Amino acid sequence: MHKLAAKAASNAKPGTKPYNLSDGGGLYLLIKPNGTKAWRFNYRFNGKQKTLAIGVFPDVSLKTAREKHKEARENLANDIDPSSQKKAIKAAKQSESVNNFEIVASEWARTRGKKAISTEKRQEALLKKDLVPYLGNRPIADINTPELLKVLRKIETRGAIETAHRAKRLLGQIFRYAIVTGRAERDPSADLKDALAQPTKTHFKSITEPAEVGPLIAAINSYQATPVVMAALRLTPLLFCRPGELRHLEWQEVNFDEARIELPASKMKTKEPHIIPLATQAMGILKELQLITGRSKFVFPSARGNSRPLSENGVRTALRTLGYTNEQISPHGFRAMARTILDEILNFPVDWIEHQLAHSVKDANGRAYNRTKHLEQRRGMMQKWADYLNELALSVNTRG
Repeated sequence: MHKLAAKAASNAKPGTKPYNLSDGGGLYLLIKPNGTKAWRFNYRFNGKQKTLAIGVFPDVSLKTAREKHKEARENLANDIDPSSQKKAIKAAKQSESVNNFEIVASEWARTRGKKAISTEKRQEALLKKDLVPYLGNRPIADINTPELLKVLRKIETRGAIETAHRAKRLLGQIFRYAIVTGRAERDPSADLKDALAQPTKTHFKSITEPAEVGPLIAAINSYQATPVVMAALRLTPLLFCRPGELRHLEWQEVNFDEARIELPASKMKTKEPHIIPLATQAMGILKELQLITGRSKFVFPSARGNSRPLSENGVRTALRTLGYTNEQISPHGFRAMARTILDEILNFPVDWIEHQLAHSVKDANGRAYNRTKHLEQRRGMMQKWADYLNELALSVNTRG
């Protein structure tokens, strides 16, 4: 028979010494001199007097205290010590928090062998952006294959197929570390073989590792040729537009006042007008070139005459002269370079990158986005990209 009323529990005042308000069956509210009111349950187990701390009032209400008291009495009836069970549950929860995905992944990152800085940054970005937000609080031993597939599908749906495969490999490394350290029994990522979309094969070769991009940009910046070829070569990575769009660029399409290139729909593969914001580095190259070819229709006129643009082999031949084979990098490959690094290392939204690449991006209603979509954000991205390439090139020169 319950003796205590909720009002009595609320109105109980502290005294000079602790005292109890009994609710029956060993459950009582302990009133401490400092005003704390704590639920306690006195019971006997294996001949010993014991006390179970149930919680503090009013955080734990009278109703909740009675429910926990009932549960404890049922455990006693089944020869289970309520205090021992409480400690076991607490230990299990602590074990889960220590062994969740984020903790194990961080531990793996600290203990793995030294990697290239670019590799470490790429893995950090993958964890922070694509894995920890969805798996971080999960006990690593409880994570299953369908759960991993769901996370990797999120990466796939934004068009980052290679990133999804890279994330799968990273998951495998983390789970294998969890296995050898006793936090997991198997690697669920191993069951994902053939579950992900395969990257589209392309004949456009590219370099996407920053450790290799740095020497390439340094070589491009030091390359000596005609002013037209030098400018076209240096602008190729900065603008990462299609090679034909760059070669056929006209001075009337360069808006120096707005610091941008404005390409008409007739020149675009998507048949939509396109804007390329110009970083300060690109502006400098174009202004220098304007002094030389400004009277020509084309920004990059052919050496055979101003009436036609630079040959499609101009930039390609320059790359070969620098010692880069067609199997290493093509003029079109700078687009893949920007696409990969802006997403995986510089962590820019894929939507901004896709718009800047002038890919056919549709909105939720299937309509093509306006050419000014994300324009200010893209302007900042283009400047960050140019600064990043400068930093990579300078790091090479400094080491040299």
